[in-house]
Amino acid sequence: MKIKRALIGALGALALGMGTAANAAEYEFNLQSFLPAQATIPSKIIDVWADKIEEDSGGRIEITRYPSMQLGGKPPELLDQVIDGVIDMTWNVIGYTPGRFPSTEVFELPFLVNDAKPASAAFWTLLEEDIAAREFSDVKVLGGWVHGPGMIHANKEVLTPDDFNGMKIRGASRQVNALLSTLGATPVGMPVPAVPEALSKGVIDGTTIPWEVTKALKVPELVENHTEFTGPMMYTVTFVLAMNKDKYAALPDDLKAVIDDNSGLEFSMFAGEVQQAYDEPAREIALDRGNNVVTLDAEQSAAWAEAAQPVYDTWLSEMNEKGIDGQALIDRAKALMNEYGS
Repeated sequence: MKIKRALIGALGALALGMGTAANAAEYEFNLQSFLPAQATIPSKIIDVWADKIEEDSGGRIEITRYPSMQLGGKPPELLDQVIDGVIDMTWNVIGYTPGRFPSTEVFELPFLVNDAKPASAAFWTLLEEDIAAREFSDVKVLGGWVHGPGMIHANKEVLTPDDFNGMKIRGASRQVNALLSTLGATPVGMPVPAVPEALSKGVIDGTTIPWEVTKALKVPELVENHTEFTGPMMYTVTFVLAMNKDKYAALPDDLKAVIDDNSGLEFSMFAGEVQQAYDEPAREIALDRGNNVVTLDAEQSAAWAEAAQPVYDTWLSEMNEKGIDGQALIDRAKALMNEYGS
């Protein structure tokens, strides 16, 4: 009887293995990212996108997701991992590789963006028009978007730029760090997963991030002061969803179409809108804890915007040195955001 049960078990395992092989996807890809799986972008944006591609491909494509850098490396290395074929896909903060994709910084300039959805549409359009061909020629760009309002979370109340004096504040990108420095803070660059430890150990006095990611990082438990702005965002950062070019090129045309149909403009708008929508639930966590949430009025916010103007002057000069018409990028970005926002 024991031999019979063992034989049945072995046959069952063999059948299961045969079934798995028979149903295996024709094209298997991995997608590595740096945030934990429950964070907004992995769970509410990337999973939705990847699940839809798997469904629309009839199971012929499988995208296995690896959050929190489970396949190794550091967040700034993600795009190079895609280029080198170490991984197949990623989404990443473009600013984690400072100065490498200079044209994308137009959307990171201070007090320029009003709403993530039209800004994401504008960003994708500029990527399609020429930025992707010029600055992302080593990857297949599938989406580009921005997050909701960037703001200040700190260990003391911040009401004016003068309050930044002597404070070490984490910045997300080269332009955010330029803004912090211009406003009197000492900028400290680091990927967002490093923020909780840096706050808890006093390495930084505060951080600039949107509300939505504060939940995953438990920021309201680490600092009690939060400063919001009225009108244009203090800043935002750009994201890109990218795929290894050779892996994309190896797909048959019908499966390329599946990926293309689920990527591009509509996906980028969806990503920006979803990320901004999750600001409010995260904000409620800070309020429920009794934290000090200060919303600067239009006049107060305008004073910050005026103080930030040198950032524009420096950036325009840097773009000119690179042979890039920075003012034309600003004008085009504003026109597109108005167009998509109307």
